[in-house]
Amino acid sequence: MFLRKHESGKFTAFRAIRSMASRTRFAQTSKFNGSMCDTRKRRRLPPEHRRILQGKLAVCAGSCGPGNLHLINGLYDCHRSRVPVLGIAAQIPSSEIGSGYFQETHPEHLFAQCSHYCELISHPEQMPRVLEIAMQTAITRRGVSVVAIPGDIALLDAVEQGPRLHFPPPAPSVCPSDEEIATLAKLLNKSKKVTIFAGAGCAGAHAELIELAGKLNAPIVHAMRGKEYIEYDNPFDVGMTGLLGFSSGYHAMMNCDLLLMLGTDFPYQQFFPKDATIIQIDVRGEQLGRRTKVDFGFVGDTKTTLRALRPKLNQNDNDKHLKASLAHYKNARKGLDELATEGSGKKTIHPQYVVRVVDELAAKDAIFSCDVGTPTIWAARYLTMNGKRRLLGSFNHGSMANALPQAIGAQVSHPDRQAISLSGDGGLAMLMGDLLSLQQLQTPVKTIAFKNNSLAFVELEMKAAGILDFGTDLRNPNFAKMAEGAGLLGLTAATPAQVRPMIAQALKYDGPALVEVLVNRQELSMPPTITAEQVKGFSLFALKAVLSGRGEEILDLAKINLFR
Repeated sequence: MFLRKHESGKFTAFRAIRSMASRTRFAQTSKFNGSMCDTRKRRRLPPEHRRILQGKLAVCAGSCGPGNLHLINGLYDCHRSRVPVLGIAAQIPSSEIGSGYFQETHPEHLFAQCSHYCELISHPEQMPRVLEIAMQTAITRRGVSVVAIPGDIALLDAVEQGPRLHFPPPAPSVCPSDEEIATLAKLLNKSKKVTIFAGAGCAGAHAELIELAGKLNAPIVHAMRGKEYIEYDNPFDVGMTGLLGFSSGYHAMMNCDLLLMLGTDFPYQQFFPKDATIIQIDVRGEQLGRRTKVDFGFVGDTKTTLRALRPKLNQNDNDKHLKASLAHYKNARKGLDELATEGSGKKTIHPQYVVRVVDELAAKDAIFSCDVGTPTIWAARYLTMNGKRRLLGSFNHGSMANALPQAIGAQVSHPDRQAISLSGDGGLAMLMGDLLSLQQLQTPVKTIAFKNNSLAFVELEMKAAGILDFGTDLRNPNFAKMAEGAGLLGLTAATPAQVRPMIAQALKYDGPALVEVLVNRQELSMPPTITAEQVKGFSLFALKAVLSGRGEEILDLAKINLFR
């Protein structure tokens, strides 16, 4: 309905959206949890349409009522991850609004919590200005804008006028004052055991970050969203902390006398040191101190702030903290790598080994996406970033079934790059219809399906809390055959020896492919530190399992995690 022309031959209001977005050189292809706004066949897109992963505006649209409600998880995800998106939400005929009409909802209320700007169009004359405000708000505030359009308004003649906005997306530099920079330098110069905790706000400031760490002899711990910007070419890297991380990152933060937080909004309070001086630098002042106590907070972007700070820093000659942290990281990394092996059994496939093989065989500029849960853990620990690769996930919103939709959007907008989805069986089953999208759009996404017939991460949480798992079993279909039925290449790896050849075959295949890997259900993913409550909880779970006649689960846990 939205793309037809009026009888006069003039563009309709919705067609004007596409025209305006094109004139202002914003990308129009994006994928959000089940809804695709562009169904063009696979082909190389012009440069301005291949920049979605570079933070340019994306546009998606949904039909009225249930149609645009399909966008809500994806828009929440983008809003919380600060991705600029314009959502077009269709509405019922304007004369019927408020009558309880078929498929009636109120998008301006529904999307209010996941957008910076959300307005309803009542007259065609509103459209040019509201559309420009919506686009500019999404770009400037790095988030979502939503415009709701009733069907009858969308079919009216567009008000013909050229765009009023002719400047590129703003890229301001924000720096603390000279006095604040001097205070920051004084604090850093007198501290001998500094740890840097860096997040996605360090994107584009890799060189400055490495130079800072060298001056301070400081180990660098990174948050999950910062992995792709910080981990590569980094001699100061000591890994991650938090639920997804491992012990070396936790050790480096807990043993410092000053923690410098750069561009991170890491949410887990229990992983911050209690006695260290904490300095936080963030371009968004509202984020200062909202996760842990902060002794000094400064508003500024990472790149500009570090450049201003550089001339005022002295070389720290004490490298004991750095050396101890790097040695801890080396041991932790060795332990993790030992878990990512083919194993000695004939039928036991460790998921860590699967991701390690994917990492070794994937292209140097591959785009990875990972489902919430254990696929995110294995991606965090075993995917290697190199400055060219990208890693997408629902890292802030935590929405299930995100990996395949994100991979489709990445592949459509970047057809010359390899897109790989690390999908859990629970997530894949939720949006299995996207296998049809792969065939429909002719997108050569490669899907690695981790099949353990359970909601594995939920089971781990329940075990740590001392609860016998309930309701986490999955009665899965044969995903490889489902893929074949959709017209994809479907492969199954049932033994460790089949993992590498099956993944290699899928990655070389000229088209969409799925590899179903039968991985261990009882694989443990140990956090960087274990609390007394978790030990007590897991012991209680083991006792309950034995008393309930499920002692074989304890034996499986031991066999899989202790005897590799």
